[in-house]
Amino acid sequence: DSHFELLVLAILLSGRAVLCVGPRLLPFQCHLSGLWRNELGSLMEIREVNDAGEFSGEYLTAVTATSNCIRRSPLKGAQHEMKHRGQPTFGFTVNWAKFSNSTTVFVGQCFVDDKRKETLKTMWLLRQEVGSPEDGWSATWWVAGSGCCFLRACTMARHSLSMA
Repeated sequence: DSHFELLVLAILLSGRAVLCVGPRLLPFQCHLSGLWRNELGSLMEIREVNDAGEFSGEYLTAVTATSNCIRRSPLKGAQHEMKHRGQPTFGFTVNWAKFSNSTTVFVGQCFVDDKRKETLKTMWLLRQEVGSPEDGWSATWWVAGSGCCFLRACTMARHSLSMA
């Protein structure tokens, strides 16, 4: 970890004997819990992340390839432990079963800048149900380029997709 290496180097150069115990203190930590909106207008609510890093929530997409009415869809995921990381990686799955025959997996990282603005940078892979293995490639979609970006939709203590 470059921050740790710089701290050790600074201690060595100063000629002081210092013992550092416990987790590194981070200036800002990114928290997944909350309401997020991406550049397409989709909303995602992530409920509290438990001690094991697991979370659940709901996703309300703004886009679809089906003619069916879009419905809120459940999501489940996990993030890396936060003890020594301020900008954790995470992954989650969205089951679109309420209006589609597909599933999407997202992977990403939560970033926080020096103004405390939190951003989720993600990539996704969507798989639709098909009738045969030969049709598999055409049933798989993925994001290309820089990926999806979610920004915090609100900073209220309590919120819900039911308000959307």
